[in-house]
Amino acid sequence: MTTPPQAPDIPGAKHIHSGKVRDLYELESGELLMVASDRQSAFDWILETPIPDKGKVLTAMSLWWFEHLGVPNHILSTDVPAEVAGRAVICEKLEMFPVECVARGYLTGSGLLDYQATGAVCGVELPAGLVEASRLDEPIFTPATKAELGEHDENVSYDAVVAKVGAETAAALRATTLDIYSRARATAEARGIILADTKFEFGARPDGTIVLADEVLTPDSSRFWPADQWEPGRLQPSYDKQIIRDWLQYDSGWDRHSGEAPPRLPDEVVERTRSAYIAAYEQLTGNTFKA
Repeated sequence: MTTPPQAPDIPGAKHIHSGKVRDLYELESGELLMVASDRQSAFDWILETPIPDKGKVLTAMSLWWFEHLGVPNHILSTDVPAEVAGRAVICEKLEMFPVECVARGYLTGSGLLDYQATGAVCGVELPAGLVEASRLDEPIFTPATKAELGEHDENVSYDAVVAKVGAETAAALRATTLDIYSRARATAEARGIILADTKFEFGARPDGTIVLADEVLTPDSSRFWPADQWEPGRLQPSYDKQIIRDWLQYDSGWDRHSGEAPPRLPDEVVERTRSAYIAAYEQLTGNTFKA
């Protein structure tokens, strides 16, 4: 399906929006309640099969990173209604910037496709001879549009970001994205995980402060690879939803260009994905996941 199922009713909260994974509510206080569901998306489809405990893992990991990074963020409280305990946060309202702020330290995914076609990613020229999973000399900022639900995010140039938000804000978004990515990559590497790439979303407070929002550095918004198995020139084992993408592309028999919905995920793929998300959380944070 390309539209999410109906969001659950939560007393004292008005449902205002649903994305591929998250449901957003407005509280009587005027603050926002952001709930991470167990829905799973791939190739711009919301899959029929959920991943058990996924929302709790994403929420726990985001909270750990928000605290670890020490940058302005949208979290106000984790004191949420019992119906969504462990998978929701109360956050402030922001004026969100209409851009996905992507940082890449390794070449893979749509970045690799751009490079193979043009020798660049989002207009950033790269050296010749790079292959799947090559480590870049320096991380690069490769923004994307924020597509409507069911549509595909498109990589864009830095100049396109400037046109959308202005030169000063674009420069701040790029600098902040690359700073957070570089620090998070070092943290992950110290724990045996490669943070290949990630995407951030930012908003502005009324006073203009740029604030990190949504989720951050989770297996849904990032590519995590086991460092001891990294080998450029091939697809990498992963701690993220690449497990699902690979099954859909190579093993399911589904044609992603057919217009038909993806098939149900087999139990084995569901369990491998759930285990990978939990493994990433536990290895990165040092905490034991509690369902």
